[in-house]
Amino acid sequence: MFRLTANYCLVCGHKLETRNIGGTLRRACPACDFVHWGTYSIGVGAVVVRDGKVLLVRRAQDPGRGLWTNPGGFSEQLEVIDKGIEREVLEETGVVATASRIISMRDKPGEAHNLYVVFLMDYVEGEPRSDDVEVDAAGFFSPEEMAGMNVAGLTRWLVGAALNGSGGGLVLDEEPTLSQKGNRLFRV
Repeated sequence: MFRLTANYCLVCGHKLETRNIGGTLRRACPACDFVHWGTYSIGVGAVVVRDGKVLLVRRAQDPGRGLWTNPGGFSEQLEVIDKGIEREVLEETGVVATASRIISMRDKPGEAHNLYVVFLMDYVEGEPRSDDVEVDAAGFFSPEEMAGMNVAGLTRWLVGAALNGSGGGLVLDEEPTLSQKGNRLFRV
């Protein structure tokens, strides 16, 4: 069982209590209507392909220090997810790429429930360089070159899905038929 980590109300500051809400134990405020629904994060990842080679970065920090991975990070709260991964790729590598479709999602429940959304991205411009903070090396590598590198298992799987997949995935619906102001809708 995981720990319920919220202790004080984000609205009024009262000490939270644990209540059964809809069959789930949740932290709730006895003084106002605030309920802590959980802790969530949305990770974003990129598979950028140029001339049959995939953009990889070598992690300079834990977790995964020294491993080669696909670029990525976390989506900011007020940022649309496809723009978030475009920002992360640019920050980590100096490469400009645009999100074309969602090729994978990983759901990892836990103390902080993490959803990791991976985009196949179209290379636009730029030569890879590391940011020397999160990553200490960056480059485009062929599958043959990756075979001799310390590439993270999930990244190997993602590269295989991107290079050997059916070409499907979720794409941004530029003109959805329903009015969802502020939403970005993706579909097959």
